[in-house]
Amino acid sequence: MNNDIILHHYASSPFSEKIRLMLGYKKLPWKSVLVPAIMPKPDVLALTGGYRRTPVLQVGADIYCDTALICDVLEHLRPEPTLYPPHLKGVCRIFAQWADSSLFWAAMGYNLQPRGAAHVFAKAPPEAAKAFSEDRKAMSGNMVRLRPGDATSAYRSYLRRIANMADEHDFLFGMEPCVADFSAYHGIWYTRAQVPVLADILNATPSVGEWANRMEAIGHGAMTKLGSGEAIAMAKAAEPAAAGANLLIDSAFQDDHGIPLGTRVTIAAESFGNEPTEGELIAATRTHYSLRREDPRCGVVHVHFPRIGYVLRAAAPT
Repeated sequence: MNNDIILHHYASSPFSEKIRLMLGYKKLPWKSVLVPAIMPKPDVLALTGGYRRTPVLQVGADIYCDTALICDVLEHLRPEPTLYPPHLKGVCRIFAQWADSSLFWAAMGYNLQPRGAAHVFAKAPPEAAKAFSEDRKAMSGNMVRLRPGDATSAYRSYLRRIANMADEHDFLFGMEPCVADFSAYHGIWYTRAQVPVLADILNATPSVGEWANRMEAIGHGAMTKLGSGEAIAMAKAAEPAAAGANLLIDSAFQDDHGIPLGTRVTIAAESFGNEPTEGELIAATRTHYSLRREDPRCGVVHVHFPRIGYVLRAAAPT
């Protein structure tokens, strides 16, 4: 199997920064494919079949969606240094899930308030800000988004809680970073790097800034650029790993839906970016789902999703 790591991302994507830093931390060389921040994303959808959140990780003809799952893939590729210290395995995953949801949406509600959005799009034509807003509105569906004032209050509280942890150690749970640090960092990174006009919210918690400096110093590791067409050609030239033999450890079938393997199904995120991907269900384990799908440009690919945060349904009959 070709183990070239290809990250489909864009520079200002917070969740992409989470994975870029992890690649640096694990010293995994990777190939960078830059994708649009908003739709249309024809090359991304050729690989995923519908999923359009950023980033997406490609290894040959295996496509991994959602950073929670991508973390597990990187851990399997290079177990040391670990993202999941044995004595923290449960608590760091739970913290990371909170950070990727509650903390992240509070941070972004604060970051993209009118003053922050004006800074982000200051050098872009007026239609760019409108297009971005409409794109994210389409991704949000029925999701409840925090208003700027409420987001600011929550973000201040969360920063104080993180400061309580950063006061005690170099990183949130000890002397080395774990998945919790990378998940907590990316929304704060956006405040510091993308909307510095709003970064004064961090002044009240100096230990958070010191911790963020240590995270930033990890860097992105060894990256080479790759065109999206080249990535698609690499997927077409590769064979996806057999179900149970890919870069995810568990393989036993866990049937919680009464949907047998081999069924035509759809998988979609529960809330944000819930465009479905349709394919043949080839794995449903305790941690993830895998679909087999075929695309005229990519050939046969296997697309993988975490269980948590995703909805599995039998596809409507054709």
